[in-house]
Amino acid sequence: MPSPPVVHVAAIRKTYGRTVAVDEVSFNVQPGEIFGLIGPNGAGKTTTMECVEGLRVPDRGAISVLGLDPARNRHALQERIGVQLQEAQLQKRIKVIEAVGLWASLYQKPLDGDRLIEQLGLSDKRNAWFMTLSGGQKQRLFIALALINDPEVVFLDELTTGLDPQARRAIWDLVRGIRQRGKTVLLTTHLMEEAERLCDRVAIIDHGRIIDIGAPAELVLRHCPERTVFVATDDVTAAERFRALPQVQSVVSDPSTALGAGGQLIIRGQGDLVTEVIHCLAEHRIRVTDFRTEVPTLEDVFLKLTGHLIRD
Repeated sequence: MPSPPVVHVAAIRKTYGRTVAVDEVSFNVQPGEIFGLIGPNGAGKTTTMECVEGLRVPDRGAISVLGLDPARNRHALQERIGVQLQEAQLQKRIKVIEAVGLWASLYQKPLDGDRLIEQLGLSDKRNAWFMTLSGGQKQRLFIALALINDPEVVFLDELTTGLDPQARRAIWDLVRGIRQRGKTVLLTTHLMEEAERLCDRVAIIDHGRIIDIGAPAELVLRHCPERTVFVATDDVTAAERFRALPQVQSVVSDPSTALGAGGQLIIRGQGDLVTEVIHCLAEHRIRVTDFRTEVPTLEDVFLKLTGHLIRD
């Protein structure tokens, strides 16, 4: 029998005056998964997250986290969840070790603060003031504060916004580490690459409504099944060979190159296109000088479903 969801959200709605921030949003988060709410800023991700955390009360609908109602059982739930807020800040002159100690004092059974600081790569900053930390170091500290009570569920809201690529990837490794420790993670992001790299499943949300839910690869395959292969070859029979493949929809010459002199063919199709093109190359001993593929991403899915690119 499958385990009950750790987070259950059923048809919640939240308005601010005439503005509908969240409109009939429903989803489940399963034990041990990283689940992402993805979409542009202003889509309703943070409001949804805050309702789930118990920081806001939806106008209607039902929410359950670890079998508890976040609004009615807020204090009991706080002992079992960890939260990193999007606009989190600390006092400028609080030290890393002081912040971790303060947060630890709020819980009945906190983790060892020194060990947590070490695990998150902040040992050399334990006595540094908050205001002297880099963006990546501040986010590591906020993760430490979210984990200090050894939570069963961790909420991360736009965790890597504003970080450079190196710091962002380091934070991704930390999030994977949280899941490896048996925790469940619910995160929000407007960075589609982040969602593809981290999340087991995602819910695409725009203008307060969920458009679709699924694994990133599943959503790409469902909504953008097209595949493109670029092959550079001087074999004049190659184009006809590729057109004979059932997965192929079109074969055209790249206008910037000239076939017969290592020119490039652009092959578009669906299904196992890449595999079949490779088999064709091997079967007919077609010599290639370059080969690459182009696969749609979650960004392409979002564009197709909403009609616009992700916006900051």
